[in-house]
Amino acid sequence: MREPRGAGGYVLPVVSAGLIVAVPIADFFLPQNIHLAHFLVVPVALVAAFSGPRRGAAIALLAVLALVAAAAERRTLSTENVLVQLASLVLLSVLLVLISHLRERGQFEIAGLRRVSEAAQGVVLRSLPKRVGPVAIASAYRSAESGARLGGDVYAVARAGNATRLLIGDVRGKGLGSIGDSETVLGAFRAAAHRQAPLPELVATLEASVRWGLAEYSDPRADADVGERFVTAAVVEIPDSEPFVHIVSCGHLPPLLLHDGTATLLSVAQPAPPLGLGSLVESAYTPTTFAFAPGDRLLLYTDGVTEARDRHGTFYPLLERAAAWADRCPGKLVEAVTEDLQAHVAGPLDDDMAVVALQRERP
Repeated sequence: MREPRGAGGYVLPVVSAGLIVAVPIADFFLPQNIHLAHFLVVPVALVAAFSGPRRGAAIALLAVLALVAAAAERRTLSTENVLVQLASLVLLSVLLVLISHLRERGQFEIAGLRRVSEAAQGVVLRSLPKRVGPVAIASAYRSAESGARLGGDVYAVARAGNATRLLIGDVRGKGLGSIGDSETVLGAFRAAAHRQAPLPELVATLEASVRWGLAEYSDPRADADVGERFVTAAVVEIPDSEPFVHIVSCGHLPPLLLHDGTATLLSVAQPAPPLGLGSLVESAYTPTTFAFAPGDRLLLYTDGVTEARDRHGTFYPLLERAAAWADRCPGKLVEAVTEDLQAHVAGPLDDDMAVVALQRERP
């Protein structure tokens, strides 16, 4: 294992070594009744804690030699007091170095697990490309679970003939516990979205795949009712040659259309139930068409944005804030929303959050 680097890895051991060497020198000038031996364990503890076990062991050895040198100066090396001090220093040094070694090994193991976790999460929730066909894209994701890159919010994009299709969804639950269901809906979309089937047929396929996946991989010990697991989703299709956007909403929040400095909610005429609940009601996946001209922007989001509260319990006013940024490109728009949302909450998010901005480019 490699020793940690930086100020704690180099500067601290050098300073500590200087302090340890100063002890026998100071003892030479101090009265016989004043001894600095008890001070020697402090540099050992600091170096072992912040610079790693190897440097801690070297400083500990230097401290023991300094104590021997100080005792030899005063001709007290064989006295009972010095022998007890020497044994105590050796014992404490061994314990400090051992603790430092165990701590460092734990840190390396955690770092390895984090790399594996991030790689796995990156495979499930892939980064969206900056451009697909005539559509510019930007996205941001924040998980409510500390240290996680994936939770219950999902998004994905695909090309189908002369159209761009995008999914944004919110799996019931949050954090790492919802990754399994997130993988189910993302896998279903990636498998079917590139086919040139009509949008209603695509959503019907998603419903069947998600319902099967939620039932197939359910854990009876963890899920009291499989029917309580579902995914709210919006599936968007943007034709290359037509200034329109087609939206099928499965219980998801309406996207925002940003046009000429205004923000408008695009509420679909006939919303369908969330994915996974289609068998409970008669579902008709009817797309709603909206104007989406070159230069217009579409903002898709999850309830982790609109339900975020400040310390007074006020919800984040996305509609009002987005209108002020209506003329920004997708990247700047997403950046403004995420930074403003974080400032509004002024703390960790209580729910997963996803934001996707689309812009139809001019020919």
